[in-house]
Amino acid sequence: MTARVLEGTEPVLQISLHEFGDLPIYLSVGADQIVVSALLWPVDEQEHQDKFNVFLLKAQKLVPLSNFGITTVAGRDYYELFGEISCKTTLQTVIIELRMLGENAIRAASDLRDNFNANAS
Repeated sequence: MTARVLEGTEPVLQISLHEFGDLPIYLSVGADQIVVSALLWPVDEQEHQDKFNVFLLKAQKLVPLSNFGITTVAGRDYYELFGEISCKTTLQTVIIELRMLGENAIRAASDLRDNFNANAS
């Protein structure tokens, strides 16, 4: 893993997961929790967005320790996978969450999306 600080209104740590092809994971710390997230793909590139959104909500149980959302980056909406953990957690648990989110992001970008596309036709 490699980490760097992204300056903005609130600093965010960008962590590149080398074991997942340098997948960028974003980590921010609030008063009570740590939020980690990965951008998946632009919403406007997803065919049948309304059906896909329902599919994601139903598939939620298949992606442990992570949630799906939509976030806006530079004026464009992206599907996002994220998880939250307590600020009181250990560094070892944070690393486990980062790896789990990386695995889930890869699965979402391939398996879940492919399954949806196969069933949407």
